[in-house]
Amino acid sequence: MSFFLEPGSRGRIIGSRILTVQRVADAEWGGIVRWPIWRIAVAERSMEPTLRPGDWLLAWRGLRRRRPPAGGGGKATPVRPVKVRNGQLVIARHPHLPDMLIVKRAAWREADGWWLTADNPKAGGVDSFRFGPVAPELVEGRVLVRYWPPRRR
Repeated sequence: MSFFLEPGSRGRIIGSRILTVQRVADAEWGGIVRWPIWRIAVAERSMEPTLRPGDWLLAWRGLRRRRPPAGGGGKATPVRPVKVRNGQLVIARHPHLPDMLIVKRAAWREADGWWLTADNPKAGGVDSFRFGPVAPELVEGRVLVRYWPPRRR
């Protein structure tokens, strides 16, 4: 599954895909700091049956400093990768399309990064079988829980 962000969109709805990132003021970076928890809506079927379109997730981004926003002031600081174990669901940036976020399962670790797979490859989603291992710094978060809908039928 994937999410697209327009440059400078700051979490707006792009088409039918939603990505919500909560922010709070920080004087050093012109007023933008990211909370360590992300709220994300599932938009595609590549992770079925684990995740379905319409599911809402909470993902852990960590308590790390991020790069300053493009066009904004401030210093770039090193980004520490999110801690991930084999089998966990992660939110990562597509290696060839940096504005596209994907939700995949971290299958195993290689020398070049994480091998990310879809639970439902027949749905046509992109994963490491198409673009290879994903560098650890492209893994943006680790899925903690699916919180909506509370029950499935």
